[in-house]
Amino acid sequence: MSASSTIPITVAYGDGIGPEITEAVLRILQAAGAPLRYDVIEVGQKAQQRGYRVGIAPESWEVLQRNAAFLKAPITTQLGKGDKSFTVTARLALDLFANVRPVRSYEPFVASARPGVDVVIVRENEEDVYVGVEHRRTPEVIESLKLVTRPGVERIIRYAFEYARARGRRKVTCMTKDNILKMADGLFHRVFEEIAAQHPDIQSEHMIVDIGAARLATQPERFDVIVTLNLYGDILSDVAAQVAGSVGLAGSANIGPNVAMFEAVHGSAPDIAGQGVANPSGLLMAAVQMLVHLGLVEHAAHIENAWLRTLEDGIHTADLYRPGVSRVQVGTQEFANAVIERLGESPRHLKPAFYRAGSVRVAAASNPPMQQTLVGVDVWVRWDEEGRDPETLAARWRHALPEGWQLTLITNRGVKVYPSGSPQIFCTDHWCCRCISVHPSASFDAVLDLLHAICRAGFVITKAESLYHFDGEQGYTLGQGE
Repeated sequence: MSASSTIPITVAYGDGIGPEITEAVLRILQAAGAPLRYDVIEVGQKAQQRGYRVGIAPESWEVLQRNAAFLKAPITTQLGKGDKSFTVTARLALDLFANVRPVRSYEPFVASARPGVDVVIVRENEEDVYVGVEHRRTPEVIESLKLVTRPGVERIIRYAFEYARARGRRKVTCMTKDNILKMADGLFHRVFEEIAAQHPDIQSEHMIVDIGAARLATQPERFDVIVTLNLYGDILSDVAAQVAGSVGLAGSANIGPNVAMFEAVHGSAPDIAGQGVANPSGLLMAAVQMLVHLGLVEHAAHIENAWLRTLEDGIHTADLYRPGVSRVQVGTQEFANAVIERLGESPRHLKPAFYRAGSVRVAAASNPPMQQTLVGVDVWVRWDEEGRDPETLAARWRHALPEGWQLTLITNRGVKVYPSGSPQIFCTDHWCCRCISVHPSASFDAVLDLLHAICRAGFVITKAESLYHFDGEQGYTLGQGE
């Protein structure tokens, strides 16, 4: 096949077991005749060791942006360090807004806590606490921001319904924690209801994420497509994969308008790197998703059916091997050889793979206009004086306030401590003082005057957050206990 008739994709061999499983997957793709050519880049630890803190060199970014698909092996992200995760950065920089993780059980050939799992988790991929915006406000307090936008929410939910329609799925379940996070998760729930009404051919339901996770673990057969926010989706995906049989079998697609990234769900497993025992199935299933995304549906089904037949024939890597079920335990490359030998065959017991041509539509989000009115400001201060008494703080604060403002609330860790807070509340050195304008609206100049007055009174301001009404509706939460 000529180079002009092949599709260029980007490939990264990754860290840990990444090079081993990537070699196995690329051999299977080649044996199946997938019309691909590979632009190989380096990401992960080696790039970080060369001074690129995010784990990728600038010239590699150019390759990523040029090709429509990126097959990425697992990489190692340092825990609790200052360097950013390359995977998270790639999702944001390439606008990979949808993380799609199909999870399926393969009982009795792969041990499964719950046979019959066949669920797809569609996870918002760019927002939530995963953006990693964190600040240390005082010696005692660290803040992580949860960012949720109307366009981001609408886009992922529309994608979930379009995915369900394109793949012949019957139901979409939304999971949030909007009984507690009434604004951020509440927005997700409200937009879900709006978009569900536009897709009457698809069943829809909403669940609080904690009970939803419990039901996913114990009654996975009741779910079809799940759409949720970033952090919840990450957790639910691993729960579903483990219930189905093994995280090592799950692949993941990260979809954007121009580029899509495909990866295994599992990590780089440095403890078994170089031993030739890793299971390449997760990256192989990601590659199958990639082929479907590129319109190579026959090649995708060809490979997946050979893989299913390999599982049925009891040819298993160490993570799947079970005496009495498995016929032989093999290493990474031997497993790849077994899949290649079965190309053209179909499973006898498991449901064969079949994919319809046609990609999932990536719809643009709407942006309804709203009237935004500034009505006040929350001011956080570091204060660790006089026994941390809220009444003392309130008295000093009222004395410092300029004309036109009133102190209405003081919270500590989100809990109301003034007025009339419980004396049993544990308080840190970080206080939020809510000031509301006595006028129907405030100017930003008035806010600056307020902040200057607070500084002159000797307070250390760690953060200020403007308070708005949107079309007359309050755009901020009450304090716990208010």
